[in-house]
Amino acid sequence: MAVVKARDQDINLLARLLRAEAEGEGIMGMQLVGNVGINRVRANCSDFKGICTIPQMVNQPHAFEALLHGYFYQSAREREIRLARRAVNGERHWPAKFSLWYFRPKGDCPPTWYNQPLVARFKKHCFYQPTAETCQNIYNTF
Repeated sequence: MAVVKARDQDINLLARLLRAEAEGEGIMGMQLVGNVGINRVRANCSDFKGICTIPQMVNQPHAFEALLHGYFYQSAREREIRLARRAVNGERHWPAKFSLWYFRPKGDCPPTWYNQPLVARFKKHCFYQPTAETCQNIYNTF
């Protein structure tokens, strides 16, 4: 059952984002990006207040390097579409289970990002999650 509303075109948009942001991180890396995206739609806190749909999340200004640097041109393949559906259906994995931010630093992961604590690194991406006090929605069960 979907944890956010998603039409087929929303799934495709999310799948394109997974590919553009984390294709080099493999299946799990792309799944983690999907987790963060769905968390942002569900969060309604911090930088993500009022973000209620996948298109709003994907197109939020300055949110994703892939959109800023022109990597968002490739179409989604069946693999990414399946991963996007899994994320929309609530499948979450550590370290992105409750994360709202990730990025790919040139070196070590900073201990905080946007004042949020580091959860862990997966391959080249560092994941950060809010505290329950600052973003309770992210910790609500489906």
